[in-house]
Amino acid sequence: MTQATTNPVRQYRTIVQDSGDPGYVNRLLVATPTTGLVRIEWVAARYGQIIPTNWSMVTMQQYMDSYIPLRYQVADAQNMVAKEVVERDYEWLLLIEHDVVLPPDAFIRINEYIRKAEVPVMSGLYYTRSRPSEPLIYRGRGTSFYSDWEMGDLVWCDGVPTGILLIHGGIIRAMWEESAEYSVGGNITRRVFDTPRNLWFDPESNQVNATQGTSDLDWCTRVMKGDFFTKSGWTDYTDREYPFLVDTNIFCRHIEMNGIQYP
Repeated sequence: MTQATTNPVRQYRTIVQDSGDPGYVNRLLVATPTTGLVRIEWVAARYGQIIPTNWSMVTMQQYMDSYIPLRYQVADAQNMVAKEVVERDYEWLLLIEHDVVLPPDAFIRINEYIRKAEVPVMSGLYYTRSRPSEPLIYRGRGTSFYSDWEMGDLVWCDGVPTGILLIHGGIIRAMWEESAEYSVGGNITRRVFDTPRNLWFDPESNQVNATQGTSDLDWCTRVMKGDFFTKSGWTDYTDREYPFLVDTNIFCRHIEMNGIQYP
């Protein structure tokens, strides 16, 4: 008598377990405050960048809405970006404005500053959208632009623009702690960046006074006067007269919506 045997059915299982790791480290946030319209030259330059190997980067487009009283306030978009830096604990922030056309090797050069971590604030070089076009490099306030340099130089100054600006996240976090809250389109953020627009009456002189300016120079002044280099651990820069670096090798073009580029 023979006994029939049956082979057990082998069951195969596939188990997918999500570690929660997004696959990158929060090293660099690349943010672009924008009205939503950009030139194709900007797109080609921005997304045609040579990307360094094993580079961790997250891209953020922060749109500036038209209900703001002065139409498009760059500072409001920048403050939404600052909130992202703080909440996601990014090590570095790279601001690229939507009218600044980068050279192809910009990210390669910027990566060196990130790797060495020796300079807390570094700007590329670009010029005003004007005729004559002037370099956006400043030493002092009310002293015009600084011109004692040659292309290829590393220029130290006390005023830089935010069109192509690398900032260590520690500075943003230190400033965030001392910045007032406010709402942008229903989103609560803080005034890390601000556009100066003040009007007041002086009873002693019986005069009305007004100040206005741009968010980039206001931010630079606040970093220095607020001692934020010390508060963020960059103590070697605390007493420097010119603590911000412009790398003229990162030479960018400033572009109009009609395609005209400066200089």
